[in-house]
Amino acid sequence: MRQALLLRGVVLVVGAWACALASAQPLSCAVVLLHGKWGTAQSPYLKPIAQKIEPYCQVRMLEMPWSRHRLYDRPYADALAQIQSTVLALRQSGIQWVAVGGQSFGANATLAYMAQVGDADAVLPMAPGHVPEVFDQVPDVRRSVDAARQLVQSGQGDTLIEMNDINQGQRRPIKTTATALWSYFNPQGWGNMGLSAAAFRKPVPVFWAIGKQDMLYPSASAAIYQKLPPHPDSRYLVLNANHANTPELAADEAVQWIWGRIGR
Repeated sequence: MRQALLLRGVVLVVGAWACALASAQPLSCAVVLLHGKWGTAQSPYLKPIAQKIEPYCQVRMLEMPWSRHRLYDRPYADALAQIQSTVLALRQSGIQWVAVGGQSFGANATLAYMAQVGDADAVLPMAPGHVPEVFDQVPDVRRSVDAARQLVQSGQGDTLIEMNDINQGQRRPIKTTATALWSYFNPQGWGNMGLSAAAFRKPVPVFWAIGKQDMLYPSASAAIYQKLPPHPDSRYLVLNANHANTPELAADEAVQWIWGRIGR
């Protein structure tokens, strides 16, 4: 009988803590999630982690210019402005802690955002992707990017230009302005994750998740991470995952990490 009462007490305490956590956190924190290349705001790769975060923090999932519907319809500066307006709106609504996270190209954008804007409280790059300095070694891509650069430099940035885009070994034809193409594919521009990592406007905690089956894992992931400004709360998580399912497999660890930042 005594053991049963004790067990019941433990269950009630744990249940009360979970309810308090779930009810309190949506008012105090938010995570803006960015999909990968050719994805959508309802990315199936981000939904599992969004669902794990939602009981504790508000979640905003944005459709970015690199989505399958938009295909670089606006340059990188406009993409970062889109993120910034979302972050600002959340803060104006009373949110005290706002993180920006993403998968693949969305992870790339979290780094560019901190380098160019820098107003997030934390970033969660998961399975980072889009590596323009590598794409520059592909002859047909380089020709299109060089043509875009020349048009921008000659004041003809509104000229439309075609290119065969690359995403995890797949190709897709795109047609956009020279300004937009150059902004994303300049090998020394905002899409260069190493340069962005080294240029953060302030040190913030970073939750970096990478899968062992991800092409970036053996080649550049750790090197990019090491360029970030040091922060005692940053974490580098390696998973037995691929490029697509890294956010899902990192979800539980990510929620614990977020709670460690806001629940103190």
